[in-house]
Formats: sequence, structure tokens, C-alpha cells
Amino acid sequence: MIPTTAPEKIRVVVVDDCVAARRVIISQLSCDSGIVVAGEAGNGLEALKMVLDLKPDLVTIDMEMPVMGGLSAIEQIMARSPVPILVLTARDDADAAFSALAKGALEVLEKPRADRLGTSLARKIRMLAGVSLASHLRKDRNPQGSLSRLSRTPSPRVSLRGVVAIASSTGGPKALSVILSSLPPDLPAPILIAQHMSEGFTEGMANWLNMNSRLAVHIATEGTAIVPGNVYISPSERNMRVGLDGMLLLEERQLNEIYRPSCDHLLSSVARVYGKRSIGVILTGMGSDGSLGMARIRAAGGATIAQDERSSVIFGMPKAAIDSGCIDLVLPLDKISAELVKRLWITFSVTTTGPGAN
Repeated sequence: MIPTTAPEKIRVVVVDDCVAARRVIISQLSCDSGIVVAGEAGNGLEALKMVLDLKPDLVTIDMEMPVMGGLSAIEQIMARSPVPILVLTARDDADAAFSALAKGALEVLEKPRADRLGTSLARKIRMLAGVSLASHLRKDRNPQGSLSRLSRTPSPRVSLRGVVAIASSTGGPKALSVILSSLPPDLPAPILIAQHMSEGFTEGMANWLNMNSRLAVHIATEGTAIVPGNVYISPSERNMRVGLDGMLLLEERQLNEIYRPSCDHLLSSVARVYGKRSIGVILTGMGSDGSLGMARIRAAGGATIAQDERSSVIFGMPKAAIDSGCIDLVLPLDKISAELVKRLWITFSVTTTGPGAN
């Protein structure tokens, strides 16, 4: 997905049944002179009518609303007048919020609070308002729908042939869903993920990914041994890395770290422990987090894959890695799973179960 140039004045429709919540959102957007609130709605039906009439550049929307809830509204809007949609909701609604990504929303954030500055929200809206929706609207979700947990049990004889580490940010949850839904349950490698996420929403994302994956998806916990056929997601509050013994370690974020969690932190540890058995994947997102870690995987003899520009919501992270010269292969999103399977089953000729056998 190719970002386009955002309009000079970004026209936003704010949708929330709580008047006080709308006031906070509008107040925080007022800090950016390039953003104007074109309208506000108290339910999904009002939002649909407003989008059809006003043709805004972006919509912020809550999940739980009367008359028509957020999920139905997003589905109707994307079917009748597609527009970038940012879900702003409470942590309690995280599970429903991630279902909104399957309906066409671009990203999920926690509702802003009156005691916090609104510059980050305005910056996010500026970024998403310039996104082209052409490839985002393709039906690239898992065609089988929710997958039974019974189909996820990997063969006990599968040995660990490698470790896949994935870095992602804006647009990442949907991209992760596309990749995980296409991987077999007997994948001979664990998958470790660092996805930039607001605090309190990682569990909702994991639950949503679990419904669309043959692999079991977990929030990483300290001291867990990574096992093939399983997916481990770093909590946003802490940085995840893998230790020399193959155990997951969670560390406090440093004050100077602007990304949560750090993709570089995870990728670098995988390079150090697994060397040539490492596969690094960098997906859609803004910024350059992950480039250093991908470079370390390549230097250690591992493979590096970047999502291509056309299928990325934001091409920043993949582009930074590609420009640094550390990427072996650039692929569209729907081709990444097959490449992972090929490399894990065919390319890696040495099969061993311990970390550090480089």
C-alpha cells in the first residue's frame, strides 16, 4: 500500500457516543493547525451518513455505541465510501477493536486522555490520512475464517530448524494475520514478534490473531522456552529477547527508547543466539526500528525479508532496512508465508534443537 501525500487540511470526522470523549479528541486535534474536525457523530449510523455527505480524509471511531456499533459502521463505511479509519477505544474493548482491522480499519489506539498532550494522536492522523486504501481493501484474510485450536497441535517429532523474528508497526496486526493464517501448524520454528502497540492492547491483538492462525499465539512471559509451531508476542510494556538457553527474557524499556516494544532489541538477540538459523522479517510501519536488528541477522548468516511498498500501509520500516542494504528479499505480503515455509523446510539442511548451533 503506497502512502500518498496527505491533503493540506486533513478533514476528520470524530465518532463516539460519549460527548466528553469527543471533546477530548477534538481538543487534542486542535494542537495541529493542519487538522480540522469536519463533523462529529454519536453513533455508527450518524457516522455513515456524515462520511457519505462530507467525504472526510479520516474517521476516528469508538467500538461500543448505540444504534450502530463501531464494527458495523466500519463495515458499512468501507463498503460504501472507503476512508482511512482509526479506532480509538478503551482497553476493555481491545478484542472487538482488533476485529475492526478485519473490517477495514487501519489501526487501533487507546482513547486519548485529557491529562495528556495530543501531539501523538495528531501525528498518527497525519500519517494515516495519507494512506492509499487500494491494496488494503483486497480480500487477503484467511478464507477459512476462525481456526479450531484442535488444528494447531504441531507434531512432537518436529525439531527446531530455525527461528523467525518479525518486526512490525502501523498496519502490522493485519499483516501478521495474513502471514500467520497461511502457515502450517507443524512449522519447524517458533515465531517471535515485536509489534509496536499501545500499552494494554497486546493481549487483544494476540486473542484476535489466535482466531486466524493454526499456530498457537501467546503473549511472551519471562522464562518461557520457545517451541516450534508457537508464536510469542512481546508485551508493549517491556522489550523481549531470547537468551542463550533459548528462554524468553523480558526487560524494562530504557528511557531513551521511543518504540514500544523495541524491534531492534528482539532481532539482535535472535541474531546473536541463532545465527544462520535466524530469519528476520520486517513489515509495514513508520520509522527505522528493526533496521539494526535485521542487519545483525544478515551479518550472522541468517535470512532477511522485507514487505514490499505496494502491500505496506506505511513503507517506512521496510524501506529503511532495504536502503541500509541488509535485506535479501523484498516480497508482497501474501508471498511471505510461502517463503518462510520454503526456507524452513528446504533451505535449512541442518536440523538441531538447541540454540546457538550456528
